[in-house]
Amino acid sequence: MKFKAFLTDNGVTLLEKRFFPALDKMGRICHLYLTKDYAIFLHNLLNGDGVQSIAQFRKEALFDDYRISSQNEDRIAFTVDLALLQRALRSSISISSTTTTTTVTDRLQIKLVKKLPPNSQQPMPFLSFESKSAVVQEWAKPLSRADLLELQTALDMAQDLPQTLVRVPDLGQLQSFVDRLKHVGDLLNISVAQYGDLHLQVSTTLISLGQEFRKLQVVGVQAEEPPSYRDMSAQSRTEMAVQRGEAMSVFFIPGTRHNDNSISLHCRLPVLDPGSG
Repeated sequence: MKFKAFLTDNGVTLLEKRFFPALDKMGRICHLYLTKDYAIFLHNLLNGDGVQSIAQFRKEALFDDYRISSQNEDRIAFTVDLALLQRALRSSISISSTTTTTTVTDRLQIKLVKKLPPNSQQPMPFLSFESKSAVVQEWAKPLSRADLLELQTALDMAQDLPQTLVRVPDLGQLQSFVDRLKHVGDLLNISVAQYGDLHLQVSTTLISLGQEFRKLQVVGVQAEEPPSYRDMSAQSRTEMAVQRGEAMSVFFIPGTRHNDNSISLHCRLPVLDPGSG
């Protein structure tokens, strides 16, 4: 098992400024999955708990001199802490800023090294982040062959997009509304229809409060709404669409990671490919 690569200045900026702040909101702990062509950051693919996030980068978008080999079809994965990874990037930036010129040896190098863990007689691989020969962060114990296969299987399944995708409205507006609903009840019902409708509702024994977003952009399978649809209440429209098999309704508990396992909540970050496109 071998891995070595230099993180480019563009790669450092891309991760530290744009992606890590967003990924950290999904959770501090994630999997860093390295293959021959990609570096992938994965959230919640194995435990199925909470929002699944897949951030996939072509190696050229982040690295120079990228070399990898392993008996697992040249694939290596580690469980990493994003906060510590951000700290490693910032340490590298701080070290580089002390010099007027940046050479290859000044840049952050990521590589596998074998070391003796504390209270152990058996060397094991560590994923080491080094800048100017100073170790700024290390992670021990890559995923086993079985765990790596499970991660790859989960990744393959997660990349099968649903037949219908509805583009949600402004996330700030949506977040603000969901935050207000938390004070009404604990259980949020979410319904998505192939007509481009998104319906959010909290119901208690005393009150029902909800909001409907209509005519949203639909990607994939969509359906024409029935003529009587527009004259019905939002709740009746949702119930009819579910009965017709043209909508799905699930529950979610705001502020937690508890949700109906019949649906996956996906946050798909763009694939960055600086190739011929």
